[in-house]
Amino acid sequence: MVHLAPRFHYKSSGSRFLASAMGVALSTVSIPLAHAANDSGRLQDENPESLADDDEVMSLDAIAISTEDEVKNNYKVDRSANRRYTAPLRDTPKTVTVISEQVIKDTGSLNLVDTLRTVSGITFGAGEGGNPAGDRPVIRGFNSESDMFIDGLRDVASQTREVFNTEGIEVSKGPGSAFVGSGSTGGAINMITKTPKQRNFADASWTWGTDQTRRYTFDGNYMFTDQIAGRLNLMKHDANVAGRTGVSVSRWGFAPSLTIGFDTPTRLTLAYYHLRTDDVPDYGVPLTDKNGTAKRRPVTGSHDRFYGYSSDFRKSTTDYGYVKFEHDFNENLTFTNSFRQVRTTLNYIVTTPDDSKGNISNGYVYRSPKSRDSTSKGWVNQSDLRARFNTFGIDHTAIVGLEFSYEDVHNRPYAFSSTGASSSGACNATYASQGWCTSLSDPDYKQEYPGTISRENPAYTDTDTKTSAVFAFDTLKFNEQWSLNLGIRYDDFDTKSSGYSTGGRSSPAGNFKYKNDTHFWSYQAGLVFKPLPNGSVYAAFSTSSNPVGETSGEGSDGLSVANNDLKREKSRNWEFGTKWDFFDDRLGLNAAVFRTMKDNTRQTDQAGVTRNLGTSEVKGAELGVTGKITRNWDAFVNYTYLDSDIKSKATGNEGNRLPNTAVNTISAWSTYHITQDLSFGGGAYYVGRRYGDAANTIEVSPYWRYDLMAGYRVNKHLDFQVNGQNITNKRYYDQVYPAHMAHVAAGRTILISTNLHY
Repeated sequence: MVHLAPRFHYKSSGSRFLASAMGVALSTVSIPLAHAANDSGRLQDENPESLADDDEVMSLDAIAISTEDEVKNNYKVDRSANRRYTAPLRDTPKTVTVISEQVIKDTGSLNLVDTLRTVSGITFGAGEGGNPAGDRPVIRGFNSESDMFIDGLRDVASQTREVFNTEGIEVSKGPGSAFVGSGSTGGAINMITKTPKQRNFADASWTWGTDQTRRYTFDGNYMFTDQIAGRLNLMKHDANVAGRTGVSVSRWGFAPSLTIGFDTPTRLTLAYYHLRTDDVPDYGVPLTDKNGTAKRRPVTGSHDRFYGYSSDFRKSTTDYGYVKFEHDFNENLTFTNSFRQVRTTLNYIVTTPDDSKGNISNGYVYRSPKSRDSTSKGWVNQSDLRARFNTFGIDHTAIVGLEFSYEDVHNRPYAFSSTGASSSGACNATYASQGWCTSLSDPDYKQEYPGTISRENPAYTDTDTKTSAVFAFDTLKFNEQWSLNLGIRYDDFDTKSSGYSTGGRSSPAGNFKYKNDTHFWSYQAGLVFKPLPNGSVYAAFSTSSNPVGETSGEGSDGLSVANNDLKREKSRNWEFGTKWDFFDDRLGLNAAVFRTMKDNTRQTDQAGVTRNLGTSEVKGAELGVTGKITRNWDAFVNYTYLDSDIKSKATGNEGNRLPNTAVNTISAWSTYHITQDLSFGGGAYYVGRRYGDAANTIEVSPYWRYDLMAGYRVNKHLDFQVNGQNITNKRYYDQVYPAHMAHVAAGRTILISTNLHY
């Protein structure tokens, strides 16, 4: 018996307008809610990345935030870090939620999934087998696993992403292929990394908590000269998972960066990032019938049951180098080139609780092994020219650019051998004693996989993806009240997959080659009207395209004989919204209603064949409050209503809701500063009922989760923070797989952080 890879252990700018603006916002979304109830003057100063610097003065129309603490500690962000948003967020005709560094800190978020829970309208999908484990957000009802970006450059490979080197996360909602290329039907997520600043500082933090949580981080910045600075971020994290037996996470990483030429016409930023993880993964609990009906729900009982083996493991590495070059030809014209080279690995042998080998009511559950050993290598280069000019009295802020990318993914999963008895027949006491099955009520997680595991699997898959694109955006400002935002992009997307399904090279019959080449145009248009200087009302239209193979073999749509000839999915979105700022622009309100239609939806018909079938539709509304309600009271609150509908008759699912799409979601976080040094905060998160499959036969219950926080600053060099997450120890499921299992969210977790600043 062979076992491989063992686990290694204010002054109001118009407060009298507040009531009228809220009336506009509420009237805008009244129908869906009723349904739910049943500057220096240089061009680069408009560059959001330079505006985000802690020590810069931001000058955005009437906004004037000049102190470092106000910039760094603010919940509200006024400009996107995406250069293709050519106007401030208040004047951008699109729903964009920015999670600031302070929100990440106050909520005690320790990874990307933790952070995204602060944004409503996002749920999470699950992966299994060839659908690899990793971050899998579902935005406005549509899978967004391939719509992840770092500093505006696509980050495709399946990963569990960290936030130790992140100073902000932008969530743009609705189709946006004009901004980002393929995908983005529900939206896109852009992580903004920490880069050098023009001051010296050092921040160290260590966090100890329940379930043996130990986390250490360091963030240091040093000015070598007035125009050259370096920054270094470090992280080490180890923990078990609250309420789950036998599950653990371990990771460490570092991220150095260097910037040359802060205040010069030519600027250069160099960065490197490394993250390594070593976890015992958890695939949750199996599904069973609900009172003998066709509905299936997670099994009831103690939520600490772990159905995996002690030999389970998941290891990953992420390495990338980043180069950004900027040059100002004059105050109105800037050239930027960004390049990232990346290599990731994902290596795991995991066990899923699989009910397909017998009736759960027998008291046993089958353990199904899944594996992956993949390496993803690639690069992306983006060049753009940003200009400000005037034609016939119309002010333009425009950007044009080119983007090229390449990714190669090689995956050779492990080979499993077992006795014939383990692969057929229902589970029973004999199979359980051998380790193939385990008790449903009292699983033995200390067992190891009873068969043999080999790296010498003759089956493998190579997937290559190439993208070439050209794009252009322009904000045309006609006067102080009217502006028009336009965007267009052309993509040439080529992907191919080859390898051996069985027998390796010695079995030509197992050889396969698939290819899908497509090209498409994407559009964005939005008209903005500002009835008052502190508010806007907009109407927008946008499109997106999902070609087959967009995840480059690192997600759920890998090329196969079933889908390689299918057409791309096409989506279009109409959105009407309003955005208002109050109290010297410290508080922002936004509201929107929208309708997204996806044509050529890829689904499995009643004969079991994957085809382009019919249309999927999501209608909904968004509400958001971000910033300071009073000088001492910060809020980050948002609500999303989604009415999803499958319209494909051939699948037999017509009229059903989209998988992993809750009708109502609420994310509310608030912090109150009792004194300058003492603060308390809390959060409430609600996710409504979701279905795991298009047939709506697998469901998980709605839930509320509550968090608390307290912070105390001893002096400018030392402060403490305590976070209580899921303080009621609520048992809920944050992911559901459309066949076998549901993932159990972490139970009550207490984190105590000590933070030093110099």
